[in-house]
Amino acid sequence: MPYVTISTVRGILDVAQKKQLLERVTDLLVEVEGQGNADFRRNIWVRIEEQDPSHWSLGGMQPTAEIIAGTFGAIGADGLRVARPKP
Repeated sequence: MPYVTISTVRGILDVAQKKQLLERVTDLLVEVEGQGNADFRRNIWVRIEEQDPSHWSLGGMQPTAEIIAGTFGAIGADGLRVARPKP
């Protein structure tokens, strides 16, 4: 029974992206570990673990909500990505 944890910065993935990621990781595990057996799907656990931007660092820089929104677009109250700002 596989358990997969995906760690990411909160605010990068919207609801639709999380759903797609969970589905595609599950599909991949069915294909690879389950050798294509569709019944294997019910044994797969996939979890997305999000942490505040202040808990992450890349090259010594901590992302802020503003940096994330400026790069990926803000996430609206409905959990979906708002159109990404034009450069």
